[in-house]
Amino acid sequence: QVQLVESGGGSVQAGGSLKLSCAFSEYDTDNKCMAWYRQAPGKEREGVATIAPGHRTTVADSVKGRFTISKDSSKNTLFLQMSSLKPEDTAIYYCAAVRGYREVCPLDQDMDYWGKGTPVTISS
Repeated sequence: QVQLVESGGGSVQAGGSLKLSCAFSEYDTDNKCMAWYRQAPGKEREGVATIAPGHRTTVADSVKGRFTISKDSSKNTLFLQMSSLKPEDTAIYYCAAVRGYREVCPLDQDMDYWGKGTPVTISS
């Protein structure tokens, strides 16, 4: 059974940094479309960043230049490095993945697997 487990969330002040991790079980991260999403209180879930085969990445305009998605296939782990954090980045952050091969990985890609989320709180 595929499992995704996020970690690394927490509370930091504005301007700070956090690095989220997502550990995959029973899932090969090679040549897959994977992503980070977030959902702030009272708001819809939004795509933050994706990574496609070949390490091609897509990042939402709201976090461009501040967030970086990456993966370590040898450890079956997905990362989200977040810097210059703002109060509006406060949300539950989820990792997600597609079951099969996808050459491209847009922010609105339907995902098959989801983690349970890790909370991020940014104080001003």
